[in-house]
Amino acid sequence: MVLGDGKVRRIVLLTLGWEELPKSVSVYGSPPELRMREPVPGVLLQTDGGWVLLDTGFNTALIRDPALYRRFFPTVEYIPVLPGPGEPIEESLHDIGIDVDDIHLVALSHLHHDHAGGVKLFAGKVPVHAQRRELEYGLSNHPEPERNAIVRVDFDDPNIDWVLADGEAEIAPGITAVPTYGHTPGHQSFVVELDRSVGGGGFVFAFDAADLTENIEHELPIGGFIDVDPADTVEPIRRLKKLAADKGYELVPGHDPHVWPELTQRLDERFGPVRPR
Repeated sequence: MVLGDGKVRRIVLLTLGWEELPKSVSVYGSPPELRMREPVPGVLLQTDGGWVLLDTGFNTALIRDPALYRRFFPTVEYIPVLPGPGEPIEESLHDIGIDVDDIHLVALSHLHHDHAGGVKLFAGKVPVHAQRRELEYGLSNHPEPERNAIVRVDFDDPNIDWVLADGEAEIAPGITAVPTYGHTPGHQSFVVELDRSVGGGGFVFAFDAADLTENIEHELPIGGFIDVDPADTVEPIRRLKKLAADKGYELVPGHDPHVWPELTQRLDERFGPVRPR
């Protein structure tokens, strides 16, 4: 029997929806006519202390209510797509045999509507980790955050138990938040280290510091950024590449429509069903 070292014992990737958008949102300078259908990511991690969820997808109410949709998704350039009739997190968890109440901790890479919209499910229930500067920007009494797709209706809830970091922070054993500012003022990526009992190794989840494989391989600037120049978004990519290389971990882009389903299947095959039926 291989003894564990208290790190992550299982990774399950969740597809919490899709977004149809110009490729230029992901790769700066892409031709405006090129469009993509990108997955909306969630990462579920099993630890000795319980399940941890990285990112929460859309606020479904803003998509399903016509008036709210017009208010928060006013352009046909960006189209959010939900995977089913209910709450994507609850449906995804049900499909693998666990309950939303099994989640004991949530961490957000950033506050864009496709990452922070489902945090309402956890208000008053579990700690929610984020970078302090991200939340301060999101709650600033100014219209600019909403123009940058950060809408406080998603996360401005006094019942949310925020745990705020000022830079690198351990979220739970084997899960470390790494600041990758640029896409948003307080964006963070995550390093996930697997327990020896399940073979060790790990992954670096870039989230929106690098949407696509080509952002990583060719060090191309991302198309979405706040208060920085496009070229400035390459530095976090290089930093994540070095971090992953030094550890021998795979660097996972946040919205790649080819990488995400392939890695989802690969991890399912590696770990098997969460709860055999």
